[in-house]
Amino acid sequence: MPLTETDENPRVPYKHPMPQDALPEIVIPDALAEDDPRMWVQQAEHVFFRPLCLNVSQGYWMNLLKVTKSGVLSRHRHACPVHGFVLKGRWHYLEHDWFAEEGSYVFEPPGETHTLVVPDDVEEMITYFQVNGVMYYCDPDGNHLGYEDVFTKIDMCRAHFEKVGLGADYVKNFIR
Repeated sequence: MPLTETDENPRVPYKHPMPQDALPEIVIPDALAEDDPRMWVQQAEHVFFRPLCLNVSQGYWMNLLKVTKSGVLSRHRHACPVHGFVLKGRWHYLEHDWFAEEGSYVFEPPGETHTLVVPDDVEEMITYFQVNGVMYYCDPDGNHLGYEDVFTKIDMCRAHFEKVGLGADYVKNFIR
């Protein structure tokens, strides 16, 4: 609802406390900054993610995915929807004829299985993803190879932040 003409001063902040059980917000200034490599969790050779929100009560995570070398990243299936927005570079799926380029939004519906590829002429790709549920890794015939969910992402972050000197509990900054 927009502010009305009866508001004497619309720049007065809300005067009451937030709900007692409300979780704190997450604010990450300059989330794309490359000046602190400790924020980027290495997931595989040339593949990193920067956690933004790890939601344990609803089973999703939001992160920046960075790939620093061209090639096949992974083949996986989604049980729930995924949203992506390309910030740098471009990528595509072998199963489709479109490319996700800088500035592109991508919606991946539940049941989608695809093979992510960063083209040979792309040195670095960064995409913001919201992944809901499980990423189920598989071979071309659909045979199970592994999975990721918000809890495996938290485990990766915990180990990484401990290794780089921030402490395992640093991941709590992103858990809601």
